[in-house]
Amino acid sequence: MAVYLSNATRKTGLDFGAVERTVDALLAALGERGSSVSVSFVRDPKIRELNRTFRGFDKPTDVLSFPLVDGDDAYPGAERLLGDIVISVDTARRQAADYDAPLDREVQRLLIHGVLHLLGHDHLLPDERAAMEAEERRLADAIGMPWPY
Repeated sequence: MAVYLSNATRKTGLDFGAVERTVDALLAALGERGSSVSVSFVRDPKIRELNRTFRGFDKPTDVLSFPLVDGDDAYPGAERLLGDIVISVDTARRQAADYDAPLDREVQRLLIHGVLHLLGHDHLLPDERAAMEAEERRLADAIGMPWPY
């Protein structure tokens, strides 16, 4: 298992070792201990560009997920890369302030949300939203994160 981190931000105060440990714990809790994930931290202009290009929304968002795995591994024994998670540190910081929470807690919440999207969860319909929220709560508990924080 590997967590591939990319940071296109400066002076955020994020502990990238903690990010890696969080992703490792989330994957273990999801039964994906041998899988890998890419996590990129960007600013609002970049995530706005990605959101516009891939979702048709011309505005920044907090997290985007780009799944790569659909079903079983095509090549047994090869690295199972679940996909890419992109987090806007700018949006995460604003949301953390709105919740009166530290930035690292908001990043943990976004990692939970992003990993679930990589594994096919969605929240467009009420039933999907309820199932995804239940799984978010379970994963928050698995990493020792209070919910709601």
